[in-house]
Amino acid sequence: MVAPTVKLGVRDLHIRYGDEVAVSGISLDVHANEIFGIIGPAGSGKTSFLRALNRMEEFNDEMHISGSVVFDGWNVAEVRNVYALRQKIGVVFPLPVGLPLTVYDNVALSPRLRGIKKKAELDEIVERCLKRAALWDEVKDRLRALGSLLSGGQQQRLTIARALSQDPELLLLDEFSIAVDPVTTMRIEDVLRELKHEVTIIMVTNLVQQARRLADRTAFFLNGSLVEIGVTEDLFTGPVKDHRTRAYVEGRFG
Repeated sequence: MVAPTVKLGVRDLHIRYGDEVAVSGISLDVHANEIFGIIGPAGSGKTSFLRALNRMEEFNDEMHISGSVVFDGWNVAEVRNVYALRQKIGVVFPLPVGLPLTVYDNVALSPRLRGIKKKAELDEIVERCLKRAALWDEVKDRLRALGSLLSGGQQQRLTIARALSQDPELLLLDEFSIAVDPVTTMRIEDVLRELKHEVTIIMVTNLVQQARRLADRTAFFLNGSLVEIGVTEDLFTGPVKDHRTRAYVEGRFG
């Protein structure tokens, strides 16, 4: 059996905000073209972990990181062109973050920043990304309308389309379904199943059943530490290494 390709390697990661420890000594690998789930109760360090992966600590003077994050052979801490890094690592936040732009310009922004100017090329990128986010059919006649006028679920899919317009190799999802209805959530989940053939996905979720539906492997975080990591279905039905894992996925705390 061929060993999986490691897309992201994290070693002895520590994160603190001032004197408050958020993440303590986490080490794990994420494989190429998998959906990697991260579960755990609030305050377990999940979002802080994501923020460390593409240098988002630079937006918060209180956030301090030590340890090693290696993405596709790049030591993230040593990358000089942070913009190029963030092009490769897209992020979708819990709440839709629509730019005050049209639907078209939300998706075309990143390609334009990369120097793409031809309208035909931009049109193709916008259509492709909106289709990949399962949004094209709903907005193709409203491309010049403000993205902020879309429904919450549509705005979240627009956020995914905007992230995809960067041509990322790694997509970070932080509670992507927290502000959308169940039907839209299932549509986005279908999108993610298709996208994993093209990109690697790390998905933070408080919904353990969502991790069970989507993630190939899942890590369980608790109090800033990695308790356990394994094939997702094994964490739900097979033997686990730590009794707290079973207690959490069965809803006995959290």
